[in-house]
Amino acid sequence: MNYDSALDRAYDDLPEETDDAGERLSVPDPEGETDGAFTRLTNIGAMADAVGREPEHLHSAIQTALGTSGQFEGDRARYNGDFGIDDFAAAVDSYIEQFVTCSECGLPDTVLSREDGVEMLRCQACGAFRPVGKNAPSTTQTQQRETVEEGTTYELEITGTGRKGDGVANRGDYTIFVPGAQEGQVVRAVIESTSGDLAFARLV
Repeated sequence: MNYDSALDRAYDDLPEETDDAGERLSVPDPEGETDGAFTRLTNIGAMADAVGREPEHLHSAIQTALGTSGQFEGDRARYNGDFGIDDFAAAVDSYIEQFVTCSECGLPDTVLSREDGVEMLRCQACGAFRPVGKNAPSTTQTQQRETVEEGTTYELEITGTGRKGDGVANRGDYTIFVPGAQEGQVVRAVIESTSGDLAFARLV
């Protein structure tokens, strides 16, 4: 095999480049079922595998996002309360934004580790790293005291995009999903419902 042929073959073996982290992840949609006072998430193991994280870690984050308690059961989990597929999907989107996606290059090629007692997200694509979780420093301390109320209209800066294409904004402890909004926009949206520290809004 000559040099040119070898070089062409090497290029063919390289992964395709993309600027969209969503195209690099193929996360299955949540599958849930109601069980009395509980809601089961029956494919949490498959979703955790898709984002390269431990199922227990994803389960803990979903509990926090939904503002409830639950129990991890291997590849399944259950949560106290009645939750829909959209609630779980929003919680997983929030998890990916916080614990998977690099905030610098936007790619999901990251590893999560604990360093000196702090969870760190390190990107293997661009080398960036940042603290995550409750130990991460807040960029806007006053923002943490802001609340979100159903039926109230807010001006929101769209800072990300969810797996389903919804715009994602943050206000205090809330992650807000706004269908029809695009990253980089500043929009006015009314809160239609909340679940834990997730909120769902529509453009006005």
